[in-house]
Amino acid sequence: MSIRIMMVDDHPVVRAGLRALLEADPDIEVGCEVGSGEAALAELDRLVTLGDTLPDLVLMDLNLGAGAGGIETTRTVRERHPGVQVLAVTTFDTEADIVGALEAGAVGYVLKDSPTAALVDAVREAAAGRSVLSPEVQQRLVARMTSPATALSPRESEILEALAGGATNRQVAKALFISESTVKTHLVHLYEKLGVDNRTAALRVARERRLIR
Repeated sequence: MSIRIMMVDDHPVVRAGLRALLEADPDIEVGCEVGSGEAALAELDRLVTLGDTLPDLVLMDLNLGAGAGGIETTRTVRERHPGVQVLAVTTFDTEADIVGALEAGAVGYVLKDSPTAALVDAVREAAAGRSVLSPEVQQRLVARMTSPATALSPRESEILEALAGGATNRQVAKALFISESTVKTHLVHLYEKLGVDNRTAALRVARERRLIR
């Protein structure tokens, strides 16, 4: 029984490489490939409307350029089509990306530079609904679990990512639908966990620890 795949990646060359790699396995069929989160959701909705078979698994890049990101798209796919599994396949191994993707409903998280056999095995496991993580990702999650006092919460990671993009406290509050005072409270906790006393130092330490990109 073949595994039907949808690939979501904004780089055509990457999609072509993954397709060639995966379709070398006779049990894997890449039914479609798209370059954005919006296109992925539209295609899934189209298949439902036509009564066609949905893919077993969506391979989701996290950085999709303009528009909806991979984490947001993963969350929407899982909400609208719970029978479709999502496997994050990306170059990023930061804690914020890993935790965000898994909390959004991804069944696994693997890196694009994983060995071919590992990627194929990951596709098989994820399509069956079994959790799969690259060794590097497992190490980051273990480190997070063994040092819970310094681990960032998903909200703290969101705020840190927004600050890295140059957002002010007011802009962060507006984007996350929270008050400025709440943002400031999160920053106090962030600074304490990172052992710093200002946002510049917080961003530097967070990048050094690979908590954010």
